[in-house]
This record gives sequence, C-alpha cells and structure tokens, in this order.
Amino acid sequence: MKKIIECVPNFSEGRDMNVIKQITDAIESVDGIKLLNVDPGKATNRTVVTFVGDENEVVEAAYRAIAKAAELIDMRKHKGGHPRFGATDVCPFIPIANANMDDCIDCAKRLGEMVGNSLHIPVYLYEYAASAGHRKNLASVRAGEYEGIAQKISLPEWKPDYGPALFNEKNGNIAIGARDFLVAYNVNLNTTSVRRANSVAYDVREAGRKVKNEKGEEMHQPGTCKSVKGIGWFIDEYGIAQVSMNLTNINITPVHIAFDECVKSAYNRGMRVTGSELIGLMPLKSILDAGKYFLEKQQRSTGVSENELIKIAVKSMGLDELVPFDPAKRIIEYMLRDANASPLINMSLTKFADETASESPAPGGGSIAAYLGALGISLGTMVANLSSHKKGWDERWKEFSDWAEKGHAIKDKLLNLVDEDTRAFNKIMDAFSLPKTTDVEKAARKHAIQQATLYAIEIPLQVMQLSLASFEVIKAMAETGNPNSVSDAGVGALCARSAVYGAYLNVKINAAGYDDKSYVEQTLKACNEILTKALELEKQVLEIVNSKIG
Repeated sequence: MKKIIECVPNFSEGRDMNVIKQITDAIESVDGIKLLNVDPGKATNRTVVTFVGDENEVVEAAYRAIAKAAELIDMRKHKGGHPRFGATDVCPFIPIANANMDDCIDCAKRLGEMVGNSLHIPVYLYEYAASAGHRKNLASVRAGEYEGIAQKISLPEWKPDYGPALFNEKNGNIAIGARDFLVAYNVNLNTTSVRRANSVAYDVREAGRKVKNEKGEEMHQPGTCKSVKGIGWFIDEYGIAQVSMNLTNINITPVHIAFDECVKSAYNRGMRVTGSELIGLMPLKSILDAGKYFLEKQQRSTGVSENELIKIAVKSMGLDELVPFDPAKRIIEYMLRDANASPLINMSLTKFADETASESPAPGGGSIAAYLGALGISLGTMVANLSSHKKGWDERWKEFSDWAEKGHAIKDKLLNLVDEDTRAFNKIMDAFSLPKTTDVEKAARKHAIQQATLYAIEIPLQVMQLSLASFEVIKAMAETGNPNSVSDAGVGALCARSAVYGAYLNVKINAAGYDDKSYVEQTLKACNEILTKALELEKQVLEIVNSKIG
C-alpha cells in the first residue's frame, strides 16, 4: 500500500496571491502530489498550505516550494501578526496512511539536508525529528523570531542542524519537523483587546501563566487544556481579537473542548465567544465528535447522519462566522476520497433504478440486497430518533440515541457494500478476461478467478451478517419505540429479512464456482443459520407490530 504523508508548510506571505500561487504551482509540479488546502491570512501575513503524497513526493514538493519561497519572499520587509523567523517558517511532516513517525522523521532529515546544502538556509529540526531536547518545542526554536536570528544563531546551542550558522537576511531560518496531526484553530471574541484575548489564551493553554502567591513568590498556574498552545492577537482583517490555538493532540483535547473552555473563560472575564475559525484541515472524526458533543448537551439524539453532525458542529462553534465553511474542502478524509469510488450510492433513486433495470448485469441482486438492508435499518433508526425526541419521553432520550447511533453504524456499512458488491462482480469479470495462452497464464488466471470468487462470496455474507444485526435495533424499536411509528419498524423488518435472503442467494450462486469445498460447506451452513434467525426475528417483529396496530 502506498504511504500517504501530509506536509503543512507555513509561508511568510498571506497577502500577495501571485506569490502564493507560484509557491503552490511549484508544489503541484511534482507528480503524485495532491494539494488539499491553501489558507492565506492577511493580518498574519502568512499562508498555511496542506498537501499529501508518498515519502519521496512530499520531500520533493516541499523542497520546490521552499526554493520558490526563498526566491520570492524577502524577510527584511515582512510584518505580520504571527510569530515567524523565515520565508518558509515551518515545514512539518505528518503520517496519514500506511506511514509512521519514523517515515516522517526520515522525510524531515532528507529535506533539511537538501535545504541546508542547496539553498544555504539554516535548518532546525523540531518535534519528533529534533536533534536535542531543547529543540523539540517549536516555540523554543523560533524564540526571538527573525529579528533575533543574528544574535541567536552564533550561540553553540543554536547551531543549525543543516546549513550555515550564518544569518540569512533575506530568507531567515526554517524549522522542519515530524509531528502528530495538529489542528490550528482560532476562537473569535467580541473584543478588540489583545490583552483580554491573551487572558483567555492563558486560561486555556496547557502552559498557563505565571502568577504570584500570597508571599509574592512567582508560581506556574497551568491552563485547563493539555496539548494546547495558545496566544491572543488582533485580526485587522476582521476587526476582532482571537484566541489562536494549536491543538497538538486532539485525542487529549478535542476541538470542541478547547472551544467550550474559551467560552467559559471569556464569559468569566466579561466577554463572549462569537464563533471560531479553522486554519487548514481537520480529521472527520474530530468534527463528528464535536457534533455529537453539542447534541448531547442539548439532550438530543446523536444517531443522525454524518452531514447532520457536521452541520451541528459548524453552527455550534460558529466555524462559518468569518468565512463559509465547506466540509468538502476542510475535512481531510473528504479531500482524499475518490469521488468515483461509490457511484451507486451517490446516484439519485431514479438513476439507480434505471441503472438496475438496464441491460448491464451490475448492479445486480447483491447490491440491491445491500441497499434493502440499508433501508431496513434506516427505518429502525428513524423510529429511534423519533422516540428520542418524543414529547414526554425526555428522560429516555439517551436510550433511544444509543439505538440510533447503532443503527447509523450498520446503515453506513451496508451502503458501502452496495458498491462493493458490484466491484466484487467486476473483479470476477476481469479475472475471466485474463489471457490463457500459456500454462503460466492459465494458472494465474485460475488463481485470479478463485480469489475474485472468494471475494464475491464474502461481500454478500457481510450483507447477511449486518442485516441480521439490524434486527436488534428494529425489534427494540417495535417493542419500546414511538407507538405511532411501529409500522415503520415492521417495514424495516421486511427489508432486513429480504436483504438476508437476497444476499444468501448471491452467496450460493458464487459458492458454486469456488473450488475449496470445505470452505463452501462451512459458509453455507453459517448462511443457513443466519437466514433461519432472520426469518424468526421477522416473524417476532411482525407479531409485535400487528399486536399494536390491531
């Protein structure tokens, strides 16, 4: 599997779009690179760029970008609201998929050597790539900023890791590192006071502030959020002060917790949070967790669609206050996904039906079975959500919310199998089309057919298992859910049973072409057990439904 590494260089130019475009063009000139986000800031005079590729691609793209920035940006003329010490200020590598931190450390060292030797820019390695403990923290490396380089770089403890130990007046220094996924996030305040914004930042950030005790002794008072760095600043572009934060470990302090802590601090200090701003990208889980968090605070069901969770998160944190928030351009998984990977589930109902009815053999019964299963559990989930919001049932909202969450998880898996079943069929067709002239080709073709057939058995088997699992939700909703929707639970049961039976037929027809008869016997036995259970559960649900509707 291809390694995917993210690179997020920060350039000390946020106003001249021509300069920014030339830098991003240099990045995109490398084959295999995908540019995910370009986020310029006028007040900070800084642009954060996000791109991904494999370890060789990201190093080459980063080098070309740094070289172009060195050519176009003159630090002697730079002014901005963000700490900085170089034309390319920082350039971290982050593992995304099939890559680890060691891969990113290697990228940082390779790039550092290239930049130091070829561009003669002093390079400091930081975070996981740091060559010494005092260089791990970016704030320490960048302390003194551009204006302090001439004095700092001559100190033995601040000799660059690569490049000359001389002040490069035009380009400054660069910090190149390897780190975990970081979310750059700003919270907007209804004040223009940097001092007031800083007071909130000190309340929230892990480093906190220095205070004096009753004896006049200076002490450290930590902030409320671990793995959070923060400062206050004024953004002339918007005419407001912000708390600017780096969330260095969102598993420890998620975005929504950092936001709420700012809300509490601002309120206690006579201010109000009006919204927030994401810089660059965030993981899907981060914004989904935020949506669930705010729904739970409202005592509303969290078992809603991905789109609804994102909408709740955006509105709750005011992520669209300053600029529109487009999930397709702000969520890293959405930027990386293949728009053509799931053609069936992205079709309209009419087009899906027309495609099924056409002379094309796919989508066929397997995809339809998976979709039936998705519809069945969707109805059970709907009853759970209606029950969670039913007037007079307020004390039971969490019970039904949990059922709805379970239902949505099953639904999403079944929807993925709609397209996966068609892909499984296509794999078989591709295998049968392989050449069979020589004995080697015949053996390779037979092996490919067997592997594709096994996959075409396993996909509908998953449909059967998931559709059977959906009965737990459907039956519970028939028994305890909103009585006005009990018929919907009944229709859900009918769909789930049909999904199990339809998928079973696909397992059987594909199993006939698989040579491992022991596997086939065991699989068909398991399928028969699933089908028997599904038929019995359907009967039980319909008995409950009919007893309630008369």
